[in-house]
Amino acid sequence: MQELEVTTMESPVGPLTVGARSGRLCMVAFASDAGAVTERLERHVGPLEQTAGEDPGGGVSALRRYFDGDLAAFDELDVGPIGTDFQRTVWAALRSVPVGETTSYGEIAASIDSPGAVRAVGSANGANPIVVIVPCHRVVRSDGSLGGYGGGLDRKRWLLAHERAGDPSLWSQSAPAASKVDLPG
Repeated sequence: MQELEVTTMESPVGPLTVGARSGRLCMVAFASDAGAVTERLERHVGPLEQTAGEDPGGGVSALRRYFDGDLAAFDELDVGPIGTDFQRTVWAALRSVPVGETTSYGEIAASIDSPGAVRAVGSANGANPIVVIVPCHRVVRSDGSLGGYGGGLDRKRWLLAHERAGDPSLWSQSAPAASKVDLPG
């Protein structure tokens, strides 16, 4: 059985579960999604024994710097996302989207030489096991509107506003005055 070093940290977008396998960051999930993400990882690599860690793969430190305003905190972070070859290709393309910019599924599909795979790119984006660091929140609709986000639109707006990404009208609806996103429930 392989080891998954995990911890949960507080963040302005809610609790995040951070995990690493063999020292490489393989998971950042909204805490409410962590079980489902772990199950998806196990479908690819087999059972994972979770052990407690303080800073799995350096993810906690990088996330803290990012939330404190260092938007380049993830640039040198070693990530090892677990998924299919196609998913990993999409996730690598997402990591190439610069801070402060947005993209669309169509643009990602074209960038990986699969212009007809827009829906498959959307599916890979939705299966991203390393949220925030693999910036699936930077994907908007082809018309420039916000679109959806697995973590909820309030979180997406907050992240885009934090990065000053895309058109300000995308994030102006949720100008977070407090340090936490106001999430339902």
